[in-house]
Amino acid sequence: MPKTFDSIIIGAGQAGPTLAGRLTQSGRSVAFIERKLFGGTCVNTGCTPTKALVASAYVAQKARTAVDYGVTVPGAVSVDMKAVKARKDQIVLKSRNGVETYLRGMKNCTVFIGHARFESPNQVRVGDEVLTAKEIFINVGGRATIPEFPGIDVVPWMDNVGILELETLPRHLVVVGGSYVGLEFAQIFRRFGSEVTIIEKSPRLVSREDEDVSAAIKTFLEKEGITVRLNAECIHLHSHGENVAVGVNCEDDNSDSVGSHVLLAVGRIPNTDDLGLDRAGIVHDKHGYITVDDQLRTNVPGIWALGDCNGRGAFTHTAYNDYEIVAANLLDNDPRRVTDRIPCYALYTDPPLGRVGLTEAEVRKLGKPALIGTRPMTRVSRAVEKGETEGFIKVLVDANTKQILGASILGTGGDEAIHCIIDTMYARAPYTLIERAVHIHPTVSELLPTVFGDLKLL
Repeated sequence: MPKTFDSIIIGAGQAGPTLAGRLTQSGRSVAFIERKLFGGTCVNTGCTPTKALVASAYVAQKARTAVDYGVTVPGAVSVDMKAVKARKDQIVLKSRNGVETYLRGMKNCTVFIGHARFESPNQVRVGDEVLTAKEIFINVGGRATIPEFPGIDVVPWMDNVGILELETLPRHLVVVGGSYVGLEFAQIFRRFGSEVTIIEKSPRLVSREDEDVSAAIKTFLEKEGITVRLNAECIHLHSHGENVAVGVNCEDDNSDSVGSHVLLAVGRIPNTDDLGLDRAGIVHDKHGYITVDDQLRTNVPGIWALGDCNGRGAFTHTAYNDYEIVAANLLDNDPRRVTDRIPCYALYTDPPLGRVGLTEAEVRKLGKPALIGTRPMTRVSRAVEKGETEGFIKVLVDANTKQILGASILGTGGDEAIHCIIDTMYARAPYTLIERAVHIHPTVSELLPTVFGDLKLL
């Protein structure tokens, strides 16, 4: 006999556990299904472990450049990868256990461990158990795309999960993919001491960003000794003695990149291919992303999709906001929508990139009168004092409405300072609100009024 609940949640990523809390508080009984690791991508293979490694790499780099600050570090700087991994694992485990403990201790919530598959629009099988509910919430996240490169089936390679398990330092790490995941790992392992090569098929790194952002990132990565190969076509893998070679056709150099390790970082796909969506009649696109409306409802009444699997955002903060949207509409009579969300995210290289709204290229395509303001980080006192002057600030404004259209802050503290602009955009306030604000000195944020006060026609 099926076990009956009011609600079923599939997946313990960012949206699921907190949604379970709200649902149980409303008096609902909840069946919570997790197939493997509580906490989802962010806690286990995404934000938490990678930012722990970024922190270790930052310390290594500062120790290596300590003399520039008048500090003497005795002996050569070296990295103990086992200790680095142990620190990362401890942070991850604490977060993962916290999520599981929270759910298992939740009144009216029953946790099931196993692979969930739809039997019908209101039934889900987990092992030998069949669960039924009028409300089902899919929160299954995504995983790395494994491209069909020639040779991928005959040579060893890593994705973003496998590279987190390394306890020895790669002699030469070849990173295939020059976007967010690839760039963060490239800089991390270069700072740990590996030789690093990035191979990207596009003409520039992080191609969704403006050309000046891409160029600046390429410049500071190359300054650290990372080799960047662009316009790489016909990427293929093959053995080269005890090493792995990545072959490419590039305009300027067709030679192989031979490394001890290869990281594939070429995109993500949703974890929806083995959920039995067709049995429930749930519509999805050709990539497997579940189709949802502005309130995250699928085409099947009583079924919602949250987080990376719905294709409406690929970040922890958008997944959590998905929970907020569903809870507000379902429980609070508060009609929140996905389209209320302003796109914002960060790239955690050092220096980081904070981004919100439209890029300069997107604003130019609009063809409307716009204003632009820029300031290099070399003119930001805080950056100069820290000895971290790579990057720049760029803001874009609608010339008629004075509304902020977008911004890029590539530089120290950019991932934090960008929130001044994000909040102003959500308030639908004109840029003059920031221009006339008094910010604390010395900070990166204090330059934002100056940048907004020096706008020019785009």
